Amino acid sequence: MSFTVKYLGKEKSFDKKVRLLDLIGDDKSIVCARVNNRVRELTYEVYYDAKIDFLTVKDADAIKTYEASLRFVLAMAFNRIYPELKVRFCYNVSRSIFVQILNGEQRANREMVERIDKEIKRIIAADYPLKRFVVSTEEAAKIYKEHHLDDKLDILAYRPEKTVHLYDCDGYLNYMFSHMVPSTGYLTAYKIRLYSPGIIIQYPRSECKGEIPEFEDAPTFGKTLKESHEWGLIAGADSVSGINEHIHRDGVIDFIQLCEARHNRMLGELGDLIEKDISNVRLICIAGPSSSGKTTFANRLRIELLSRGIKPIRISLDDYYLTKAQAPKDEDGKPDLESIEALDIELFNQNMVDLIQGEEVQLPKFDFKLGKRVPGRLLKVGPNEPIIIEGIHALNDRMTALIPRHQKFKIFIAPQAQINLDYANPVSITDLRLCRRLVRDYKFRGASAEETIGMWPSVRRGEFKWIYDTQEGADYVYNSMLSYELSVMKKYALPLLQNVDRESEYFPVAERLIRMLKYFEDMPDEWVPCNSLMREFIGGSCYEGA
Repeated sequence: MSFTVKYLGKEKSFDKKVRLLDLIGDDKSIVCARVNNRVRELTYEVYYDAKIDFLTVKDADAIKTYEASLRFVLAMAFNRIYPELKVRFCYNVSRSIFVQILNGEQRANREMVERIDKEIKRIIAADYPLKRFVVSTEEAAKIYKEHHLDDKLDILAYRPEKTVHLYDCDGYLNYMFSHMVPSTGYLTAYKIRLYSPGIIIQYPRSECKGEIPEFEDAPTFGKTLKESHEWGLIAGADSVSGINEHIHRDGVIDFIQLCEARHNRMLGELGDLIEKDISNVRLICIAGPSSSGKTTFANRLRIELLSRGIKPIRISLDDYYLTKAQAPKDEDGKPDLESIEALDIELFNQNMVDLIQGEEVQLPKFDFKLGKRVPGRLLKVGPNEPIIIEGIHALNDRMTALIPRHQKFKIFIAPQAQINLDYANPVSITDLRLCRRLVRDYKFRGASAEETIGMWPSVRRGEFKWIYDTQEGADYVYNSMLSYELSVMKKYALPLLQNVDRESEYFPVAERLIRMLKYFEDMPDEWVPCNSLMREFIGGSCYEGA
C-alpha cells in the first residue's frame, strides 16, 4: 500500500519504507525531524502518511538531540584518551556542559583540553555512524559491568522497560537517554575551554538562533551549582538512583525532613545576614525565573525575620503594571508583560523613596479584572520595617534607581539542581521548573499541559532577557531545589503529560519529560510540610491566599 509524505514543500508517494535521511541526502545542517509532531532520528523509516518537519540547531527540539550526541562524543573522547578517568557531566555557566573529573584530586589542565579537543575533532572528521541497537535489560547490565559503567547499572534498576537502546560508535558503547544524530560528522559546532578544576564545552543554542553564545563567566551561579553538588554528595542525592535509594532505605519522612532542613538552614543564614545589617537594609529584593518558589520563599523569609524582631512589609510589583495599551509590544505585536517597560518604574521608585523617608504613601492596586490600577492601601513604614519586593524585575536596578545600593539586600532564588541519571546524563534544571509549572498551572489555574508548554518559550525568552543577568549582583542566592520533589510531583505531572495528544505540536516536550520522570520512584506527599516550598506547586500550602 502506498503512502504520502509531505516535506520541504513537496508531497511524494512511496510504495515502501523510506528513511528520513534518504529524503534530504547529506545535509548535515539537519539534525533530526518531527514526523507527525513526534521527534525522530534521521535514520527513522517512514511507512505511513506523514508530515515531516526537518529540524536544525535553530529549533529547540533539535538542540536536545545535538547536545546529547555531543556529550556522547565527549564521553567517547575521554574513554579513548584518558580511560583511567571517571568524568561526570552537568549543566553549568554560560549555558554549557561542565566536565568534572571524579578521580581524587585530579584536575583538568591545558594539555588535557588540547588532547580531548584533538580527539573530538578526529572523531567528528571520521564521521563514524552512531548505530542504535536494542538489548534486554539483562544484556545491558552485562555490557555495563564489562565496561565498568557502575553508574549506568544503578539507574538501570529503575528502568520500567524490559529493553535498552544502546549506541555503538566505532566500538564505543553508550546510551544518552535521547535521540541521536546519524553520525559524528553532524557535530562540528562546539567550543571547548579549561574551566578549573574541569572543562567546559559549549554548543549551539536555539534561543541564540543556532549560534554558540559568547562565553560569559558567572561566578555566583557557578558557586551555587558547586555547593548544590557538594550537598547532593553529602545527602546521597546527587543522582536519581541515590534519591530512589533514599526513599527505600531511609523512608519518606527522613528524606523529606533532610531536604527541608537544608532550606531552613539557608533561611537562618539569610536572617543572620539581614539582621546584622538591619540599620542599613530598607529594601529586600527577591527575583528569580518562573516556578522558583518566590511566593512561598517571601512568606517564609518574612516569618524568619519576624522571629528576630524585624517586621517586614510586602509590596507586589504586579500592582505597578501599566495598562495593556501602554505596555510595549513583543515580536508578535502583543503586549509584552514580561518587559520592565510594562511597569510604572517612575512611580515605583518614588513610592519606595517616600516610604523609606518615613512618609505615608497611597499605594496602587492593580485590578486585573478592570485591567488598570486603582487606589490601594495607605502605608507608612518604621525604621525596623524593611520592605520586601518580589517579582521578575525586583533585582533590576532601574526599579530602585533612587535607592542607594547599601539600602538594598538582593536575593536571587532558583532551583539549582545538580542531579544526574548517570555520569554522562544530567537532569535539566529548566525541565525541573517546567514540571513545577505544569503541576501548579493545572492545580490553580486549570491549565492543560499543552497550554503551559505552549507558553514556555515566551517565558524563557523573558528570563534570558530580564532575569539571569541579575543573579551575579545578588547578595544571596537561595537554591530552592528540594531533592525529593520530582518523586512527589511525578504522580501529578505524568497524567498531564500523558494526556498530550501524539499529534500535538507540544508532544515532543511532553515525551521528553515523561522519559525523565519515569526513572523517579513515587513518593507520597502527606509528609510534605504545609510551609514547604513544594506546596506552592502541589497545593496544601498554609500560605495559600496570604
